Amino acid sequence: MRTTSIYLMKNANPKLILWSITASLAGFLFGFDTVVISGAEQKIQDLWGLSSGLHGLAISMALWGTVIGSLIGSWPTDHFGRKKTLLWIGILYFVSAVWSGLATDVNSFMIARFIGGLGVGISTVAAPLFISEVAPAEKRGRLAGMFQFNIVFGILIAFVSNHFLNGIGEHAWRWMLGVEAFPALIYSLMCFGLPESPRWLIGRKEDREAGVEVLRQIHPEATGEEVNAKADEIANVAHDATSTGGFWSKRLRTPITLAFLIAFFNQLSGINAILYFAPRIFELTGLGEKAALLQSVGIGATSLIFTFIGLWLIDRLGRRTLLYIGSFGYIASLGLCAWAFYSENFAIVPTCIFAFMAAHAVGQGAVIWVFISEIFPNRHRAQGQSLGSFTHWIFAALLTLFFPSMIEKFHPGTVFGFFCFMMVLQLLWVKLMVPETKGRSLEEIEHALEMAK
Repeated sequence: MRTTSIYLMKNANPKLILWSITASLAGFLFGFDTVVISGAEQKIQDLWGLSSGLHGLAISMALWGTVIGSLIGSWPTDHFGRKKTLLWIGILYFVSAVWSGLATDVNSFMIARFIGGLGVGISTVAAPLFISEVAPAEKRGRLAGMFQFNIVFGILIAFVSNHFLNGIGEHAWRWMLGVEAFPALIYSLMCFGLPESPRWLIGRKEDREAGVEVLRQIHPEATGEEVNAKADEIANVAHDATSTGGFWSKRLRTPITLAFLIAFFNQLSGINAILYFAPRIFELTGLGEKAALLQSVGIGATSLIFTFIGLWLIDRLGRRTLLYIGSFGYIASLGLCAWAFYSENFAIVPTCIFAFMAAHAVGQGAVIWVFISEIFPNRHRAQGQSLGSFTHWIFAALLTLFFPSMIEKFHPGTVFGFFCFMMVLQLLWVKLMVPETKGRSLEEIEHALEMAK
């Protein structure tokens, strides 16, 4: 069936923007928490005399928490609602930041980082999902993409914070990790102002009256008839999904495959290895420690600028086109980086890394969380988001765990060459399998993917 659309004013609804910003701030904490460790990881290794294996485990512990958080994230998101889940994410970040800064041994440190990782993993399920469920179709890419923008903003602030805190003394690394408690507290307080998702209220909780009230706030220009028609559509689609089987069914084969592969290729670009170990990579080129940290700030700035570009383009060119652009950028930058290490032309490595970050920001970075949040039916969206997030983070954790050993055992050019080859495979996947989702309601996308299977 063809879904019913609500026609919206060109000007964005201020409430909708505020809600999207609030939910997307979970992404800021995600980005900050993920990258802040880059400025402290070598100090931690020296302080506790860690072997490369234990060091990799300690630094990747947040990612293992993220793996678990992404795996279980659909449960609180579906059972307690999107709003309550987002609030508890902030609490997890706060506890992790304070504990990490005060850790007295590697085991305590790993537990603290694991708790923060839980927050990251659940945030990648709940935040993009919430925004996609409240956003109108023609603005969904930009609004849901704010989650990615805040990830990048958090990354930049983490690099800047590390740079300025690096010289304050012996315990600088504790301040690097503990300062996250302040934005975590602010975000948690802001979550009290969020409404619940109308799709969760109508489709999951079966509270039509509350769902209709939120729809009226989202679409203040719509008539009562249009709002009720949209509520009927959400309820009917939820009923159809309930009656046609569970998540692991043939009906969802296409979105499940798409979610897995976009997350798989995202990490096999090497993005998390570069973010986590940026100072170490730059030091391989002969840069000193302070210069390497400063170059890492450049990574954050490059990502922020090109994320702006990606968000500006995502509802204009579409998700598929941005993945094409990003794939070509990945291949060129990673290929040149591999050549630079083999030929010892180290001077171009920072430029190649910045180009890589630009390609990621415009392509996979701008698209991944929006795309996964769009392609699953309302009834199974939280589980689908959880699958995509889990895939993303299990490969991120494995990459972070083994990257220090990879750099020790293999030539850096070989490592970057491997990442380049994986991006050639991503380009083929985009060409052969990826559909376009821009400008369609979530219910329209669901119908189109059902017809395509």
